Amino acid sequence: MELEIDIEDWPEGGWEALARRAAEAAGKVAPELANARLLTSLLFTSDAEVHTLNREWRQRDNPTNVLSFPMLARDELLELTPEGPPQMLGDIALAYETCTREADEKGVALEHHAAHLIIHGLLHLAGFDHVHSDEEAQAMEALEITALAKMGIADPYGDRL
Repeated sequence: MELEIDIEDWPEGGWEALARRAAEAAGKVAPELANARLLTSLLFTSDAEVHTLNREWRQRDNPTNVLSFPMLARDELLELTPEGPPQMLGDIALAYETCTREADEKGVALEHHAAHLIIHGLLHLAGFDHVHSDEEAQAMEALEITALAKMGIADPYGDRL
């Protein structure tokens, strides 16, 4: 997968390299994400921008930590062959202030929390969800935990699984 990364309103750091490592880890637990034809845009931005996106596209009038906007249905993604033109998987936006606050509350490094949210967003783009059932939530969390472990990052959910 190719990432198009735009960094606004985040401090200087290794965000691009972190995002690429997170995408690689996500591709190891969800191989459909490792297709070289896929393009994903990733925006590191402010709470204000994520709030605007959330209001305009999700009709939710608040910021959130991560938003994902898929452009392929899961069945289309699974049927995507390695040959052919690039395909846009979707867009992800991370909100700096919310991510920072959550990392502080959890007592984890911002980089670890951001990696978790990037993986979480990529799994959403791949059609995984955690809203409709406990089983789906547990399956998605297990993929996140495994991907993060591949990056040397501890289980963000503790011993819940």
